[in-house]
Amino acid sequence: MFRGQRRLSECVRLDLGVAARFSEDSRTENAPEAEGAAHFDQLKQAITQTDLALAAERVGARFEWGRLTLKVLGKDFSVDRHGGFHADIHVNHRVAIPFRELKGGREGYPLFRKRCEEPLKRVADIYTPLFDDMVHLFGGRQVERQFESDISVVLHPLPLVPIIVCYWLPDEGMQSSLNLFFDETANENLDIGAMFALGSGLAQMFTKLAQRQG
Repeated sequence: MFRGQRRLSECVRLDLGVAARFSEDSRTENAPEAEGAAHFDQLKQAITQTDLALAAERVGARFEWGRLTLKVLGKDFSVDRHGGFHADIHVNHRVAIPFRELKGGREGYPLFRKRCEEPLKRVADIYTPLFDDMVHLFGGRQVERQFESDISVVLHPLPLVPIIVCYWLPDEGMQSSLNLFFDETANENLDIGAMFALGSGLAQMFTKLAQRQG
């Protein structure tokens, strides 16, 4: 189950109601909107009690006109002293460490592979403009090929947490492959759970983008 090869609901000894309640898929896909709104309100309240100027220095953002502004995938995303959000987005070789080599990443890598790298690979296999979109729509930068990959693109989903996407085309009967690599300082700027969420979110975003483009 941990490796993603079985679902919780397949356990014959577990009551189906319990399985549905604790299923990771159901928690992700059917989480009530009210719960999300409550978390958002808590976040806004925490921001009102935060020194945004100091926070900007800590996370690699800029602080001006009472707003902390982050560059997220090439777009400005700001928060003000009252917890209000403002965005331009729609309503280096140190990047070289795979998720499993990060602190706490080895245990979660099978799920990271299933939720992040494999979905992105499927998109790359079918939707050829994927890497152009990464560069032109999301402030990415194509770099010299890393690890003998055919395509390497650096993204900055957060200022201090760059990610490199490496893609290997199918060749002589071998399937294509895609891996994400993180900066060697990633553990200092984000915990492993947040990095998992970041990779999963990118995979979902690019999947939806490809679907909209047909």
